Amino acid sequence: MAPEAECFLDVSDLEPPEPLVRALAEIDMLNQGQYLHMRHRREPCLLYPNLEKRGFAHLTCAGENGFDVFIWRKDDSVAEQAACVAANESAEE
Repeated sequence: MAPEAECFLDVSDLEPPEPLVRALAEIDMLNQGQYLHMRHRREPCLLYPNLEKRGFAHLTCAGENGFDVFIWRKDDSVAEQAACVAANESAEE
């Protein structure tokens, strides 16, 4: 059975640097075809350069409930497609 494509992490109530630490730990555990959907109360600007260095891409959507950040491995087109679909659905909510 294939693993669930989305791994969800809500860091909205955490204080820095815990959201960054947790996100970096979670992305290291992603399997092929999986992406991380992280919800944060503010835009995690310090996370982006760390993702780039580790070979990950991201898409960020701002909404009423904060920011939804979708993260996947740059070489994983299946996860990228699933993350983009989820990001579009998130933006429509």
